Amino acid sequence: MLKNSMLKAFTNMDKELKQQPGIDCFSSGSTAVTLIKQGQELVIGHVGDSRAVLGTRDKNNSLTAVQLTVDLKPNLPSEAERIRQCSGRVFALRTEPDVLRIWLPNDDSPGLAMSRAFGDFCLKDFGLISVPEISCWRVTDRDEFVILASDGVWDVLSNKEVVDIVASAPARSSAASCLVQSAVKAWRLKYPISRIDDCAAVCLFLDAEASNISSIRTRSSNATNAGCYEQESTGGEGPNGNRPDPSPADNHPTTTSP
Repeated sequence: MLKNSMLKAFTNMDKELKQQPGIDCFSSGSTAVTLIKQGQELVIGHVGDSRAVLGTRDKNNSLTAVQLTVDLKPNLPSEAERIRQCSGRVFALRTEPDVLRIWLPNDDSPGLAMSRAFGDFCLKDFGLISVPEISCWRVTDRDEFVILASDGVWDVLSNKEVVDIVASAPARSSAASCLVQSAVKAWRLKYPISRIDDCAAVCLFLDAEASNISSIRTRSSNATNAGCYEQESTGGEGPNGNRPDPSPADNHPTTTSP
C-alpha cells in the first residue's frame, strides 16, 4: 500500500510540476529522496542522486553507515540501457571522463548527470523518468538515525563521515545544520575555485523522543529535495543540479516532497 502511494505521489508531483506556469521545468528539474516511517518499517523512495543513509551499531557496538538507496545515474548499466532504447545518448565529456550524462539525440544538451528526476521534460521522451526506486528497511534496536541529503553533501563527504558528524552534533535539532556546515567547509577545501553545490539534509532519529527530526538546506541556483514523513511529522527541502558548467539549464526549482 505504501509503495503504491509513493509511486502515485511521485507521478502526481511530476504532472503538477509541468502544469506550473511560473516554473521553467523543460530543461531544469529536481531529484528527491523521501522516507515514510510506519511503526518499525521504513519505506524509502528516490529519484536521482539524493541519498538515504542509516546510522546503526554493528556487533561490536561501533557506529557504522548503511546506504539505503542507490544513486540513480547514467553510469548504472540498466539506466543507460533504458535511455539508449529511448534514443537518448549517454556519454562523458572529455573534461569529465568519469561523469556520464544524458544528451538529446541530435543536440549536445542538456548533459544531465542523473537518470531519474522531476521536471527536465526535454529529456522525458528520451529515457529520463520520474519513477522512484523504492526500498524497505525494518528498524532494529541497533538503528539510531537516518540521513536524507542531496548530492551536494555526498559529493564531498563519505557515508561514514556524514554519520559521524550527525552522531557528534551537540543537539538533535542542530544535527542537520552541523552536517550542512561541514559539507560547505569540505567544498571550500576540496574545490576552492568551484561554486558550492546546494546542500540539503534531513536527519530522522529513530527512537521515541519528540524532537526527532532536524532539517536544513543551503540556497544557491540549483535545487533538489530531501523529504521526510513520519506519521504526523514532516520536514525537509533541498537542492540539486549536475550539469556541465556553464549550462542554460542550471536553474533548478525547489519542490516539496510528498
